[in-house]
Amino acid sequence: MNVQIANPIYDVVFKYMMEDNTVAKLLISSIIGENVVRLDPKPQEHTTKVSDDSDDKKSLTVYRLDFSAKIKTPDGYKLITIEMQKASLPTDIKRFRTYLGGQYANPNNVVTLEDERLEPLQIYAIYFLGKDLEICDTPVLSVSPKVRDVATQKIVKAKSRFIELLNHKCWIVQINCLKQRRRNELEQLLSVFDQENRTKDHHVLNVNENDFPKKYHPLIRRLKSAAGSKEVKKQMSDEDEVWSYIKDVERIGLHKGRMEMKKILDQKNIELEEKDKKIEEKDKKIEEKDKKIEEKDKKIDEKDRKIEEKDRVIEDKDKVIEDMDMVIKDMDNYIEVLKQQLQKYVIN
Repeated sequence: MNVQIANPIYDVVFKYMMEDNTVAKLLISSIIGENVVRLDPKPQEHTTKVSDDSDDKKSLTVYRLDFSAKIKTPDGYKLITIEMQKASLPTDIKRFRTYLGGQYANPNNVVTLEDERLEPLQIYAIYFLGKDLEICDTPVLSVSPKVRDVATQKIVKAKSRFIELLNHKCWIVQINCLKQRRRNELEQLLSVFDQENRTKDHHVLNVNENDFPKKYHPLIRRLKSAAGSKEVKKQMSDEDEVWSYIKDVERIGLHKGRMEMKKILDQKNIELEEKDKKIEEKDKKIEEKDKKIEEKDKKIDEKDRKIEEKDRVIEDKDKVIEDMDMVIKDMDNYIEVLKQQLQKYVIN
């Protein structure tokens, strides 16, 4: 039988669904694969402003659902703390870490043992994400720390409260990855989030009640009831306005970011042009300096050439003097010979 249900991707519908304790136990039990027999909600609604306007519609409510839960186990019962967050925006890791850290540090997350000692409660974390984690075709991820023997790498099956209380189990529902995946009962249940079932009115999904195991019919009826609630419909419209406002802010922010980037790039281009101009002027000065050095080198070369020519003239002069000295010497020798001959002639 086809029925119309309110779209639980809206925070107001998700909150409406989880306010029914029977439905909340059913959903959480199906996700964690354990039998929740008691579920006590804690204060859970927080509002984060996305504008400084006084208009109430300009605020975004982020639901952090906290529960104290009693779970039936093969050995009896155990008490745990369940943290549930639903985020439609891209995953805010810092916010999730901060909130999870707060759960570990919360002094109220304890149980009194038989010997009146206080022991921290084990923490389960469940996240509904509107954006996938790039792990395709896996609508529901289960993260559970495994204990291994380091030497053999075999998994240690024995349990330890010390390990359980210092680590937490985690389930991640990737709403965008549901897309007709119905491999088990959990995926059948979570198909109420499948956005491919939306009608023209995005507030409403079309589902076939017969596609769900009978045990899940209370959840279908709860969402059907939400679809008929005027107050829920009004709040969904308000939520649409919030998201429209957020998208406008993102677009304006993106436009401003682009304009700022253009301004920065223009400024950088101006700075680069000024630098290029300075480099060009510097190159020109270097070129002029090189020219002067070249002219100076030419003058030095010319001077050296003249000195070389002068040295050559002096060398030629020295050679002439040397030749004349030889001629004079030869003449002196000749005169001496003549003198000797003349003396011989006079004597005779």
